Amino acid sequence: MQVSLQALKAFESAARLGSFKLAAEELSLTPTAISHHVSNLESRLNVDLFYRQVRKISLTETGEKLAIAISKGFRTIEDAVEEVSTASRVIKITTTSSLAAMILIPALQAFSQLHPEIELEISTGESLETHLYALPIRYGAVASISSTDIIKHESFNVFAAAGPYRKNWDEQSITLFSTEWKNKTLPKQPLQTWLEKNALEEKNITVQYFDQEIFGIQEALANDALVFCSTTLVSRLIHSKLLQTLPTQPVQSELCYYIPDKEQLKRRNRHMNELILWVEALLNQ
Repeated sequence: MQVSLQALKAFESAARLGSFKLAAEELSLTPTAISHHVSNLESRLNVDLFYRQVRKISLTETGEKLAIAISKGFRTIEDAVEEVSTASRVIKITTTSSLAAMILIPALQAFSQLHPEIELEISTGESLETHLYALPIRYGAVASISSTDIIKHESFNVFAAAGPYRKNWDEQSITLFSTEWKNKTLPKQPLQTWLEKNALEEKNITVQYFDQEIFGIQEALANDALVFCSTTLVSRLIHSKLLQTLPTQPVQSELCYYIPDKEQLKRRNRHMNELILWVEALLNQ
């Protein structure tokens, strides 16, 4: 049986407040409209819901049962709406440890100033987050990623801790920090390509490997050393003059940052779309 939602709301309000007049004020209707809705509901259900007296109404036994059930239903709906509304304001970014620590977390304050209505949570890991309002930012091989999902093609170069420039750095014995991925399915860093492009393949270079780029970058900063790493990850450190670029040529790699099903996620809601556009701009600035 179909009944009017407006009639149910009018009845629930009148039952809860004990007055057609107060229900009218709550729902921005007239007392006559409330009475009309309740009468239609009674007619539809073929029952009496109220005892009507002069300036007074009281629930019948049937009315009491229906009022309890309808009030519970409306509270369930209100709670669900509030839960969805709150969840849509909180977006969880899942990504690599290096991107989180080097780029995203330092930029959180700037994002909050632009979008105070959106709350971000950042976690690290490789598994895809199944939460409705989760944004996975992944690192992968360009060849296996849809071009519409890619947000940044990755290039690599050598960087040094900021300080006096060493003119003859390439004529000395060099220790270079680099990365061997834990995930063996990823393409390797293009170190050999970089050495060949910069005519350094014959130089005396010792490479020390870490399993995350952030560790090599931290070692370079701590020991006034050189690190071969992502140009994306060190952009903030270059800007703040904590690292410097040596006069070498960067090389493109087979790696990229991407968001699985990016265009579909953009359509999930306005907050998600704004966040994705911000991440794309952040990584490509």
